[in-house]
Amino acid sequence: MTNQPKPTLRLSSIDKLVREPEFLTLISDWGRLAVTEALRAIQQELRSVDLESQDLALTEYRDRATAWLQRNREQGYQRVFNLTGVLIHTNLGRATIDPELIQRSIVAATCPTTLEYDLRRGKRGDREAVIRERLCHLTGAESAVIVNNNAAAVWITLNTLAYHKEVIVSRGELIEIGGSFRLPELMLRSETKLVEVGTTNRTWLRDYENALTPESALLLKVHPSNYSIQGFVQSVSESELLELARRKDIPLVLDLGSGALTDLRRFGLPEEPQPKNLIDLGVDLITFSGDKLLGGPQAGIIVGKQELCDQINSNPLKRALRMDKLSLALLNETLKAYEDPENLHKNVRLILELNLATRQLKHRAKQVSVVLKEQLPDFEVQIEPSESQLGSGAQPNTAVPTIAVTIAHKKQSKLINLEQTLRKLSPPVIGRISKERIVLDMRGADPLDDLLVSLTSLT
Repeated sequence: MTNQPKPTLRLSSIDKLVREPEFLTLISDWGRLAVTEALRAIQQELRSVDLESQDLALTEYRDRATAWLQRNREQGYQRVFNLTGVLIHTNLGRATIDPELIQRSIVAATCPTTLEYDLRRGKRGDREAVIRERLCHLTGAESAVIVNNNAAAVWITLNTLAYHKEVIVSRGELIEIGGSFRLPELMLRSETKLVEVGTTNRTWLRDYENALTPESALLLKVHPSNYSIQGFVQSVSESELLELARRKDIPLVLDLGSGALTDLRRFGLPEEPQPKNLIDLGVDLITFSGDKLLGGPQAGIIVGKQELCDQINSNPLKRALRMDKLSLALLNETLKAYEDPENLHKNVRLILELNLATRQLKHRAKQVSVVLKEQLPDFEVQIEPSESQLGSGAQPNTAVPTIAVTIAHKKQSKLINLEQTLRKLSPPVIGRISKERIVLDMRGADPLDDLLVSLTSLT
């Protein structure tokens, strides 16, 4: 008896498969290499299970490849609906940019542009000149520096002005921001010496005075943008610190964190320190973010005295921290929008979201609830008043009234499964679970038609 060769399963060529029209969208979403890897894994599984089975149809290949990619690969930066109630959500990209501002900025990426070219002189120009001019106009500062985020702004300020010298900070302001990123560690890397004064809840002017030595390079005050200390507390005001800084002839640097170029009281929110008011007070340097309360792209902004800004711009590491051309163009368009305060809500998405009328939120909620009741007959769907938060460390104790659609079920497991299903929609819908309900905040329900289409695919 002779040994018969094992049958070989004849499968489609992977190179041919990825050229089929059925895979165009999948390749666009995941990339050619990832789809190729998925198809190889599928064919390997087919060979290991049944060598006598038939090859798959194109649609089955596509569906299996989609499932494999969702299990084994990260798709990338997907659009989602942020219905969490956190407007500036760090995990979801912080501030969103108005499409019109992006359209105006896209020339910086698609065409040669005057990034570092002076048309009037026909020579090399300053890549930050236009941003600096706008910031000086909006804040009243003598000059400005732009880097890629606010942590970089604080770092390069300390590294430039206090290298191997002392920086005096209140213990109650030694912040930690997202991702376990701590101010003391940043100061260590900036080659400065941290001098802590006061206690966690109480710091007095005399604490700063007693800590001053010939090695003291600057006073640093950090705005508590992502936390609050309440009860038996005492802090030193900017005006008091400024008077001390003047007497000792050292700069006062203020880290505002979130930063705001407009009065948030217009939208029913508590007052947030504005760079312009602090520059008018006499603060030497102020740092803040571009993608939080400013509502623009990620950026670290420093405004203040010309001499100090010049020193920072001369730091050899400034080049390593600079913004790219597209982000600069977006920041320029965002600042340009602030020069027209009456129409600010039309151009800055964060301001638009804060400015939404209750009737608009209720309209969105009614449309969403109709769809959800049809798709989820076993769930209890209701429209309720709720609260939004600014997020990203901005005004942590401030709640913004809003309207939400809530989804409840007597079985918690059903609710958890639904929350997971919402995250698998296209585009995914991200809400939050609170008090045994899924809460969908209608401030993020834009564009509404797209959200409704996404929700109709729940079943």
